[in-house]
Amino acid sequence: MIDLYTWTTPNGRKVSILLEELGVPYTVHAIDISKDEQFAPAFLAIAPNNRIPAIVDQDTGIRMMETGAIMLYLAGKYQKFQCEGPEYWRMVEWLMWQMGGLGPMLGQVHHFVKYNKGKSEYGEQRYATEGRRLYGVLNARLAGRDYIAGDGRGQYTIADMACWPWISRFEWQEIDLNDFPNVRDWYLRIAERQAVQKGYSVPHFTTEVPMP
Repeated sequence: MIDLYTWTTPNGRKVSILLEELGVPYTVHAIDISKDEQFAPAFLAIAPNNRIPAIVDQDTGIRMMETGAIMLYLAGKYQKFQCEGPEYWRMVEWLMWQMGGLGPMLGQVHHFVKYNKGKSEYGEQRYATEGRRLYGVLNARLAGRDYIAGDGRGQYTIADMACWPWISRFEWQEIDLNDFPNVRDWYLRIAERQAVQKGYSVPHFTTEVPMP
């Protein structure tokens, strides 16, 4: 049994989508970051960086924070949604790209473009430009491919599950997915999955999955 501590953010949805895809039992604990619940001492004991999501594996006693580590742990434990051989490291490469680039930079787009528009023209331009550049990187990677990693046309893995929730906020980022047709097709392909739709609404429903 997995205890998932999470909220309705792209980072939180990465792990809830993976758990739904795995089809394993898990218990959801909502950590309302709008009320600073991530700073509660009980959550700090699980996630020393005070960020959601985090998990506790009741089977092993392992407590874990940071989505990349959590996703690698769960994919490894259940031996699903990960590549084998050399492509394993290609999957890890793109997972780290999301962790170090796509997520943090799009998070800055949200900060400057959605929540603080008009306060810093420099910040808006800098991060909107970088966001579009990263969309372009992903669009190029998906040329002739269904998924980010894997041989041939690719294999649906945790690399896709890590990136998809950030792309699902394309409206916040003022991105027209039609400008990035490979990303658009990949996004829609994943959005149709029942586990993705269920994981998107953990710990509670906010909106339907956004559609371009």
